Amino acid sequence: MIEKFDATTIEVLTELEKTQHQFWNISRVTAEFLTVLIKSINAQNAIEVGTSNGYSGIWIAKALKETGGHLTTIEFWDKRLDVAKENFKKCGVADIITTLKGSACELLESLPEDFKVDFAFVDANKSEYTKYYELIDKHLTQGGIIACDNVLSHEAKCKPFIDAINSNPNYENVVLPLPAGLSVAKKLR
Repeated sequence: MIEKFDATTIEVLTELEKTQHQFWNISRVTAEFLTVLIKSINAQNAIEVGTSNGYSGIWIAKALKETGGHLTTIEFWDKRLDVAKENFKKCGVADIITTLKGSACELLESLPEDFKVDFAFVDANKSEYTKYYELIDKHLTQGGIIACDNVLSHEAKCKPFIDAINSNPNYENVVLPLPAGLSVAKKLR
């Protein structure tokens, strides 16, 4: 799937993959899956919690370019966000990305009431997954997806979130055995 991107994007993504463990990036196969998922639901408004160096954001934004959508991404660390912004520019997706710096919980709490999300991707502080999910829920549209990475690699920290979303009758959730474990939940109502 990466072959469909322009040479600069391929080069940036390949370089970022070399630092995957340093920046806690998702695997390429997870990125490819998210890309297909975003296109399949024709997502228009996406939010990402945990920008890091922009690896997942590039993949998400490339899919959103095809659907005519927009990505809002949140990162706590200045240096990571600066690197991500530069990578977004190089890959030609900066025009459809809004970057927010600060505490994800605080920024999610301050979203306007009418802020709608079709697709949410969470890859940040694992002990806060339940809080992120609760804050995103009020903005997630019916049929929208919330995907959370590392639910198997950090199973103990993510268990409260998995228990919460699995017990919510408004969601249908599956945990996929992708490299770090990916929870994919669809909002039913």
